[in-house]
Amino acid sequence: MTLTPALGTPHPTLLGVDVIWFATLLSGIAAFMVLLAIYAATSVRDPMAKRVKALNDRREQLKAGITASTSKRRAKLVQRNDTADRMRVLLSSLKVLQDSQLKAAQVKLMQAGIRSKEWAVAVIFGRMVLPVVVGGLAATWVYGLDAFPSWAPWKHSMFVCAALALGYKAPDIFLKNKISKRSDAIRKGLPDALDLLVICAEAGLTVDVAFHRVARELGRAYPELGDEFALTAIELGFLTDRRSAFENLATRVALDAIKGVTTTMVQTEKYGTPLASALRVLSAEFRNDRMMRAEEKAARLPAIMTVPLILFILPTLFVVILGPAACSIKDAFVDGGH
Repeated sequence: MTLTPALGTPHPTLLGVDVIWFATLLSGIAAFMVLLAIYAATSVRDPMAKRVKALNDRREQLKAGITASTSKRRAKLVQRNDTADRMRVLLSSLKVLQDSQLKAAQVKLMQAGIRSKEWAVAVIFGRMVLPVVVGGLAATWVYGLDAFPSWAPWKHSMFVCAALALGYKAPDIFLKNKISKRSDAIRKGLPDALDLLVICAEAGLTVDVAFHRVARELGRAYPELGDEFALTAIELGFLTDRRSAFENLATRVALDAIKGVTTTMVQTEKYGTPLASALRVLSAEFRNDRMMRAEEKAARLPAIMTVPLILFILPTLFVVILGPAACSIKDAFVDGGH
């Protein structure tokens, strides 16, 4: 660091950078971060507001679908998507739209938290179009623009094949990622939800009212779980078969724990077994499972931290500890030479 005390001379520099300019830049960044933090704190939105609106629309659709007497009134409930209709017509004309694939895509969309079934056509359309687009771009880049001239021909072919496979699997990878994240979020809040269900059952509330209460209480902490419980409560109130509501919940959530809860609820509805005791046992099991998962992650932490420790922490530690000693040894050798 060089300092120039005389007046009218340039400002002091640090590693060739003007200190005043550097301090001004840091001050600007700090002020921007403070303003950003204030904005984030004052503009917090309820994560359940949009979900509750969608669920209320679903309730109105169920109510109107049960009481409607003509097909015209039911048709008004369904909002058509022109883009999805065009994709459906194209896929049907090419004879590639199968009912089994459509149902499987709809189930995955529900498990990912996407309620619109029309997106299932987009998923199948993406499987057909993305390989052509991505593979065509990769082939143009490799063969047309000669992107990798040093590669062997078989490497070019493997690159294009990998692009084709990536384009075909991209929709499934996207849905699988969303399903995994949503399932983990639901798994974290399930023990607390079961505890609240036990309290509601012991207080004498009915099952649908208990689900409504749990969805309202846990909506902020676990929006995904609150969304599913609220939709289940709506279906319990409007579907003629209560078992269908629980089966729909098990279908919408890709978790074995949810399947266990729905099985317990169905057996309780069928045989009249005590609901509170069964849910209390399930809650204890889920809490033990959550604790075991946390212990498993803690046990894997030393192995995961080994590489960052060797690459980033130990070299810095060696420099801090051995640096002064090395400088002292060097000075001693220099003084001894003189």
